[in-house]
Amino acid sequence: MSTEASNKFKYSLAKGEVDFDTDTIKICLMATAFSFDKDAHETWADVSASELAAGNGYTQDTATLDNVSITEDDVNDRCEVAWDDEVWTAAGGSIGPSPGAILYDDTHASDIIIGYLDFTTERTALNGGTFTVSNIALRIS
Repeated sequence: MSTEASNKFKYSLAKGEVDFDTDTIKICLMATAFSFDKDAHETWADVSASELAAGNGYTQDTATLDNVSITEDDVNDRCEVAWDDEVWTAAGGSIGPSPGAILYDDTHASDIIIGYLDFTTERTALNGGTFTVSNIALRIS
């Protein structure tokens, strides 16, 4: 899984508009054929129509990332922001397929897109299984 930050996020971070300690960060699964554009996808409104459809245990635009951890890494010269895994349980059918997930700052007035977690291959959780996004992290270097 790879993470790509939006250019709007980089700008907003430099302007002090994003605070991982206090802001509400959401994660949303994207539908098949979604392609992230770090230049054009600035806010949730730019991508919300491409979110995975609700149903079978997935509810649109409701998953909030919990337990943020912010670490300074002087050995690798970077900062890492990480959250707990996010899990959806498929019930009544499958969740997916999904090629990846969008992270966005729900606290900011325009819902700034932080970035995209590319699963590298589409993933599906079958009925009774779980759709888990693990090791959710952003490295700033």
